[in-house]
Amino acid sequence: MKEFDELLFNEEFRYTEEHEWVSVGGAELMVGISDYAQDQLGDIVFVEMPEVGATFARGEQFGTLESVKAVSELYLPVGGEVVAVNEALGDSPELINQDPYGAWIVKIRPSDTAELEQLLNAESYRSMLRG
Repeated sequence: MKEFDELLFNEEFRYTEEHEWVSVGGAELMVGISDYAQDQLGDIVFVEMPEVGATFARGEQFGTLESVKAVSELYLPVGGEVVAVNEALGDSPELINQDPYGAWIVKIRPSDTAELEQLLNAESYRSMLRG
């Protein structure tokens, strides 16, 4: 496991307390998990993703990650419609471990972009992790 100062954070993203990230800006938002989350899970071996076209409310479970250590639920940071899933993760779930901010899981069309304001910025997320 990484030391705290080894963890990566994307300053342009917003974060949830459950360790998902969401890109900010544009009609479609990418969603994935933070470097901290992938580090805690260990080697990710399976990603369960929703169907394109599915809609979810903010905070609703949209999928799961299975690692060598545990199965972890994924929660949508903002409500909306799934417009794409990262098909590459079906064959190569380890991409999340290799590049947690490049290996998005779903892209969504948000139903209310104001929900982004309720998420943590990178500095607030770091503070939360430090406890």
